[in-house]
Amino acid sequence: MQTKNILDEDQLPKSWYNIIPDFPTPLDPPLHPKTGKPVVPEDLTPIFPMDLIGQEVSTQHQIPIPDEVRDLLTLWRPTPLYRAHRLEKYLKTPAKIYYKWEGVSPAGSHKPNTAIPQAYYNMKAGITRLATETGAGQWGSALAFATCLFKMKCTVYMVKSSYAQKPYRKSMMQAWGAECFPSPTPQTRSGQAVLARDPGTTGSLGIAISEAVEDAATHSDTNYALGSVLNHVCLHQTVIGQEAKAQLESLDLYPDVVIGCVGGGSNFAGISFPFAGEKMKGRHMDTDILAVEPTACPTLTKGIYTYDYGDVAGLTPLLKMFTLGHDFTPPSIHAGGLRYHGDSPLVSRLVHDGVARAVAYYQTEVFRAMETFSRTEGFLVAPETGHAVKAAIDVAEECRKTGEAKTILFNCSGHGDFDMSAYDAYYDGKLVDYEYPTELIRDSLTRIPKTS
Repeated sequence: MQTKNILDEDQLPKSWYNIIPDFPTPLDPPLHPKTGKPVVPEDLTPIFPMDLIGQEVSTQHQIPIPDEVRDLLTLWRPTPLYRAHRLEKYLKTPAKIYYKWEGVSPAGSHKPNTAIPQAYYNMKAGITRLATETGAGQWGSALAFATCLFKMKCTVYMVKSSYAQKPYRKSMMQAWGAECFPSPTPQTRSGQAVLARDPGTTGSLGIAISEAVEDAATHSDTNYALGSVLNHVCLHQTVIGQEAKAQLESLDLYPDVVIGCVGGGSNFAGISFPFAGEKMKGRHMDTDILAVEPTACPTLTKGIYTYDYGDVAGLTPLLKMFTLGHDFTPPSIHAGGLRYHGDSPLVSRLVHDGVARAVAYYQTEVFRAMETFSRTEGFLVAPETGHAVKAAIDVAEECRKTGEAKTILFNCSGHGDFDMSAYDAYYDGKLVDYEYPTELIRDSLTRIPKTS
């Protein structure tokens, strides 16, 4: 009975998979925040190196991974694919449940898959400092790790609610030489404006992005790095799905269901894009690709598909995506990495076109699923990952009722070792289920910018 499938280092993908050419029609271009016209590469050079700008708009199916980047990824990649035998037995399901375990990276999540190439390309361009935002701290930790490898400086604006909930993430960033501030801060014009309106705000990713972008745009030695949403970030994460595809093929299997949690969309993109591409090419059309989010921040399930800013201050380009409105401030749930008003344009397009579908869960049911997973498979997972666990369990339980022996694949995108305060809150009965009121979403959506 094989539990773990491990590829050799030389089986680490040599290229990133680009899903853009597989869409049946062209993507809607990002628009300049001031002119409303399609963004051109020169518009992005104040905050991104040309190599990443090129990847953002590339229509090549395969983009080679530089040798220096690939060598660093082999510190922990390829990651193991586990068969959840004990969970299957507990659920009494005929389904086969597989999970890709990304918690083995030094930062404990999938995020270094893009942090390392982003730091590499910026270093090659002569940049000495990167500024970024982080929600739960997974991305901030990953970028701190990556900049440490390339002897660069790193400044992280961490959403204030998560800064308080997960103090050891800040310590982890500091151990790798980064500085971390609770956002909003009084250090930027964007932060000052938010604090003037709402001094008691718990922050949001949209606010933290504004601060990081402003920081990068106002310092010549600094660029901006984003841990999710953008095309090049999703591109870098496809090593996950490519590896999983090869691992399942070695077992003569192809997934019936592919699952990932969604905040901005990076880990969902990583696990799902290679399979979504097959589906759009007319192969494996019955594959159910499932994007899972919290009811407290229901971007895909209650947002609208339109152009919106990626940040609160309106500094970023306008992106065609599912959005709850750029000034939407979600409640302080423990799945901090899923508290974002928008989603990746690529992920949004898959959901809009029906290639993938979205579901939302309350946090207490997610934590019950996390508990079931830890008591069967052993791993304590992050609350973000718990959403994918919950969906996998639901599908497996449905298989028990129907008798279908489906193959389920989900991305176990990070460990919960720095989330013990969340587990404490769950066991102390302090977690509150929250569904963001429809009327507040409607109000936020009224302030989405108009585009022609």
